[in-house]
Amino acid sequence: MTEQLGAIRSPQSRRRPHIPEKVREHTVVLGVLGVVLCSGIAMFLPLTPIAIGVVAIVQMIALLLLRVPIAIAMLVPSFIGMYVLRGERTVTSAFSALPYNEISSWTLSVIPMFVLMGLLLWKSGFTGSIFNVARVWLSWMPGGLAVGTNLAGAGLAAVSGSTISTTHAIGRMSIPEMLRAGYDKRLAIGAVIASGLPGQLIPPSILLVLYAGIAEVPVGAQLLAGVLPGILVAILFSLMIVFLAKFVPSMTTASDDAATPRTLWRERFASLLSVWPLPLIILIIVGGMFSGYFTATEAGAVAALCSVAVLLVWKRGSGDTLRSLADGCVTAISSAGTVFLLLVGVAALSRLMTLTGISTRFADLITDLGLDRIQFLLIMLVLYLVLGAFMDPLPMMLLTVPVLIPTLTALDISLIWYGVFVVFMGELAMITPPIGVLSMIIHSISRDPEVNLGRHIGLKDVFVAVAIFMPMAIIMALLLIFFPDIATFLADRSTGGG
Repeated sequence: MTEQLGAIRSPQSRRRPHIPEKVREHTVVLGVLGVVLCSGIAMFLPLTPIAIGVVAIVQMIALLLLRVPIAIAMLVPSFIGMYVLRGERTVTSAFSALPYNEISSWTLSVIPMFVLMGLLLWKSGFTGSIFNVARVWLSWMPGGLAVGTNLAGAGLAAVSGSTISTTHAIGRMSIPEMLRAGYDKRLAIGAVIASGLPGQLIPPSILLVLYAGIAEVPVGAQLLAGVLPGILVAILFSLMIVFLAKFVPSMTTASDDAATPRTLWRERFASLLSVWPLPLIILIIVGGMFSGYFTATEAGAVAALCSVAVLLVWKRGSGDTLRSLADGCVTAISSAGTVFLLLVGVAALSRLMTLTGISTRFADLITDLGLDRIQFLLIMLVLYLVLGAFMDPLPMMLLTVPVLIPTLTALDISLIWYGVFVVFMGELAMITPPIGVLSMIIHSISRDPEVNLGRHIGLKDVFVAVAIFMPMAIIMALLLIFFPDIATFLADRSTGGG
């Protein structure tokens, strides 16, 4: 009887309808779209101003989940909320005034300069030399190839300003070399992931410039504030790699001395000639702003001019020099326009938060709870780690900073310091499962047979690598909280303005 029942039930279980992946995706999209429509309708109901603000934030998050451009996702609920609270004249005034008021600031002219500089250096092919220099100088030490990968990432970040492009380039170059040398695949992946974390701290940093525009702090001081934390991140991860290589031998199953040919000192010094533009550009940007000789915009302009020279030298004789220059300029204009539209969206959302009273109510709540600076920042550390599991760094920053500025002021937290903190937490968001962009990029790269050398590297391996390196990243965040001078030291002592 039991067998007969099993025979009857088995076909029924096999006939259960299988829901295709695309149907599930479409169902989720329709559900999120329903949230967008319902929240839009809800804002016209007789709600309190704070409730309208909360509904607007929900609608913005839903639009982001639908992959609507970030600026549009901020503008739509902001203007609906303004219309409901203050009427048509407020919306018309905002539309006519916000774009010019937010974009015409002289300090923001640094954005196209930095974008152009990074694009031209990337198109010149110069960036590949940075990894080679790190490899020949550091391959002798325990975990030397991984340390070289980590420091090369910091060097690339100093000229590209793009965490994604830096990680992509470093991953393709370094993962095969480390696997050939006998490195554990998780250490190889982790070194690449860690190499991208200083990306938006070391100038030029578009995220730090964006934050400076949101918080209305000097751009030059904000960029200088990221220098020491960015360097410290690279040093801490390098020390961690050396520790793993020394005390967990299974992570580097073959010695670097055996796997890597000896490099003569003359070869090491000769390799430095291939990266001479890097210290020059860093000196122009950091030294010029710190001394007050350049404003941030002037430093960016000179650095962009240097990048043109580098492109012309590195691409000479290739036949596509002028085309690379033109492509870089066109892409820089497009990218700068995207960034400026983001600033307009932030301004609109900030205005709505002011009208609804959410910002001041949140500041009052923190005051009533009696939280001090350390307690508040520890809560924000946990909150950003949670948000980072589901959001990219830019939406995470744009969602929280406009609301938090009154609270930061009330707790006497330096806005310049907080810019470094929120950008670093945003960088962690790029590796945090399940959405971490960098984790997905590394997984995609490592599936290439030329990268994995025939070894299976799954998404689980990537997440394990993240878990190995994440504690050091949290230690870095705690160091920023308990020793804020790490971020404010250069900014407080610089003579340059924004």
